[in-house]
Amino acid sequence: NSLIYCKPAVMTELLQRTLEGLLEAGPYALIGLGLTLSFGVLRRINLAFGATALLAAYVGSWLHIRWGVPAWGVWLAVIATTVLVGFYVEWVCFDTTDKSLLAMSRQNSVLSALDVREASVLAASFALWMQLEQLAVNFQPNHLHPFPDLSSTTNLAWGEILLRPDRLGVFIFSAGLIASLAIWLRKSQAGLGLRALSSSQAAAHISGLNVVRLRYMGSALSCALCGVASCAVLSMDGQVTPMFGMWVLLKGLTCALLGGLGSIRGVLGGAVLLAVTESYAQSVWGPIGRDATTWGLLLLALLFHARWQAPESLSGQKGFT
Repeated sequence: NSLIYCKPAVMTELLQRTLEGLLEAGPYALIGLGLTLSFGVLRRINLAFGATALLAAYVGSWLHIRWGVPAWGVWLAVIATTVLVGFYVEWVCFDTTDKSLLAMSRQNSVLSALDVREASVLAASFALWMQLEQLAVNFQPNHLHPFPDLSSTTNLAWGEILLRPDRLGVFIFSAGLIASLAIWLRKSQAGLGLRALSSSQAAAHISGLNVVRLRYMGSALSCALCGVASCAVLSMDGQVTPMFGMWVLLKGLTCALLGGLGSIRGVLGGAVLLAVTESYAQSVWGPIGRDATTWGLLLLALLFHARWQAPESLSGQKGFT
């Protein structure tokens, strides 16, 4: 009889953890989508992605504390700063590469594709990661920095299931934004240009498309998505720490790899898989188990891409899907 009475409680717990993970997937998807767009346009992983979000978040926190800027103003400032810093990263790391690379086709092996120039660009983005992170820490030396707190104080009750309204709102907002972006990429002229650029930069150049403008447009779009996701997460936490940049890069890269780099639909699945798995891991092992699960999924995704999916997913021949 005790087992029979335990079953509803177990099912309620499973449903609670699953819904919590699904709601957490919204910001994850935005960050992963930003990295996916960046990879689709630049054909390289931008390691300074998280540090860009950290510096922008510190600017928003400074405006909020020093000048009393309201939440909507902080959001606009964070998104604008993220885009501007993204332009700086694009100009320093990626815009100075040899233009002849546009006509080069990728090899079937990832190692053969990572030539000296690409390794230098990857190292440059890592150096900018350190530079931007140090700049942010010097700008705001304290460990904790307040951010406009928009978190809810009450929960929505659905029977025995409890949902936080702020996370539900962020999930709905993220889903709507991602759906709108997917439609824009399929229907608009600029979106079609980005998809053409992601499929073949050489073909896009021959077709008369402004490759440089499209690259900066893709960089701005990916950084803006990262800025929106950062504001959504920090507004629920009410604070920002120096570890936030690493958190953004880790979550975004894991979602993008799980879903397949270059796949817009896939990054949504990757975000759901990561968030739900983290939710269950935290319920069993606590915060340490949650972090270990993220690193484990990232490692598995890297091994999977390196072993089976390197010719398609990492070479970038398919473009956005």
